[in-house]
This record gives sequence, C-alpha cells and structure tokens, in this order.
Amino acid sequence: MARFPNYRPRRLRRTAALRNLVRETHLAPSQLVLPVFVRDGGKVRRAVGSMPGVNQTSVDEMLRDAEAAATAGVGGIIFFGVPESKDATGSSAWDDKGAVQLGVRAVKKEFPDLVAITDVCMCEYTDHGHCGILRDGEVDNDATLELLSRAALSHACAGADIVAPSDMMDGRVQAIRTALDDNDCSSVAILSYAAKYASAYYGPFREAAESAPKSGDRRGYQMDPGNAEEAMREVRADIDEGADAIMVKPAGPYLDIVTRVKSETGYPVAAYQVSGEYAMICAAAERGWIDRERVMMESLLGIRRAGADFIVTYFATEAARQLGR
Repeated sequence: MARFPNYRPRRLRRTAALRNLVRETHLAPSQLVLPVFVRDGGKVRRAVGSMPGVNQTSVDEMLRDAEAAATAGVGGIIFFGVPESKDATGSSAWDDKGAVQLGVRAVKKEFPDLVAITDVCMCEYTDHGHCGILRDGEVDNDATLELLSRAALSHACAGADIVAPSDMMDGRVQAIRTALDDNDCSSVAILSYAAKYASAYYGPFREAAESAPKSGDRRGYQMDPGNAEEAMREVRADIDEGADAIMVKPAGPYLDIVTRVKSETGYPVAAYQVSGEYAMICAAAERGWIDRERVMMESLLGIRRAGADFIVTYFATEAARQLGR
C-alpha cells in the first residue's frame, strides 16, 4: 500500500487551542464600528422595525449604547442624524446644535477613547431625500460640495475624529479637505465612501435614517454593481484628493472590491456590513434557519479576511461581547 502523504491538515484542527494557534485572520472588538441614529429630544428610543435591536435614539439614550459599546471594546461609533425638520438644502446638517453635533460632543466627553466618525451626506436632511441640491430633478454635483463641506466642518468642530462623506459627489474629498485645513481642523481624518454601490441592500437603512428619496433613485451618483475597475478609479481619485481611509459599501457582496482596494493601494480600508445584510441574518435566525452567533461571526471574519482593516456593522457590540468571552 502506498505511503500516506506526510501532510495531514487535520493534525492542526483537532482542538480549539490548535486552531487558534494557526489562525491566519483575527477579528478584534477594536476593529468594529457601531452605527447610531441620533435625533433631537430626550429619552427617545424608537425601534427600527426592519432592523431588530436597532433604534433611533436621542443623545441621552445614545450614550447608553455608546457605554455598552465602549465596555465591550468596540473601536468606534459612526453617527447618522435624523432631524426633526428638513428643507431643500438640508441646512440642519451643519446646525451646531444638531443631534449629530451634540452626540459627538457627548461621546467625546464621556468616552474619549471611542473613535467618533460622522456620516457626511445630505439625504437625511433634505426634504426630497437626495444626497445634494436638486436642479430640474437632478443632483447638482458642484453646488452640493459647499454644503457637504459645511456639514463636515461642523462635525469636526464638534469633536469628530473622522468625517465620512457618503454622498458620492465628484470632488467632495478635496472640497472637504480644503475646508478642514483652512479652519484649523487639519488633524481630522477623512474616511471616503469611495466605492459605494447603488445597492438593493440599503432598504432597512432608509427606514432607520428616514432618508428614502421622494422621487427617482440614486443610481445617477452611486456605482453600478457590475463595475470593479470604476471602483478602483474612484478610490484612486479620492486618495489623490486627500482621503485618509477608504470605505467599500456594501461589504458581503463586494468582498472582491475590498480585497482589490487593500492590495492595490495599501490604504486603511473599511467595509460596511449594511442594513440588508444585517436584517437577513436576523430574519433567518429568528426563523431558526441559521445559528445567529455563528453566522454573525463568520460573516465578519470573512470581511476581515478579504482585507478590511475595520468593519462598520450593526452587530458591533454583540460581536465584541462574543469575542470577549
């Protein structure tokens, strides 16, 4: 009988200790970022129906979630605003007393080691739900840049560590970088949603952020799901304009893009495990079709393995607790 091959992979799989010893990809709580949806008022906690466990909260309630995240070791929080009033230009986006601005100040005071990231976009603040100023039914790219810069600067002045433009307007990174540098905020980093696809996975988020467009859709400025080379052109353009880190969104269906961005640029890469990805896992687990904890952790590990340095996920606190056991 021929000699059995010398290499037996199962030798290093026999116990958890052996598997941990040779694991190639590691996931840590500090690599997770928790999204929060903050709104005006006090003692507000409104459940998002399509996202079990996710809520819109006032700043005081958000601090409870921030404390839980910090205690679990989560690395940061990304803020989305849900304003009470909206208008055509989204002027509440740069309100110094807006929920995001107040939330950032509160978190940096109470939990200074949590990285405070702010989403910079107009869709949550405009009465039409698009990511910029509308002219004849189309988003005016260049006119929108000034508004994005004002919002980003307002967040930076409130204490944000990172501002994250998600609007997909051309030239927004350079406009924001210039505004920050010209106003003594040069230490504030920019995380650019450089590869943000026009995805069907965003549905539950639009309920959470109350940001669904009143007419049309966002395919005119978000990326076509079939394009990879275009994503790399977007990424390189944003790096040239001054981006400090790059976001790929969504994460799961675009792991090839995560891998390419990391391998071809070497820049810090974030991936956003979006609302639809989260909701599908929750729904299947509620029906007993999958093991929630195992699928949660496997999905996050897969995003890390693809090359993401950190992950924006609604599972952040839950996963961090699991990792800490």
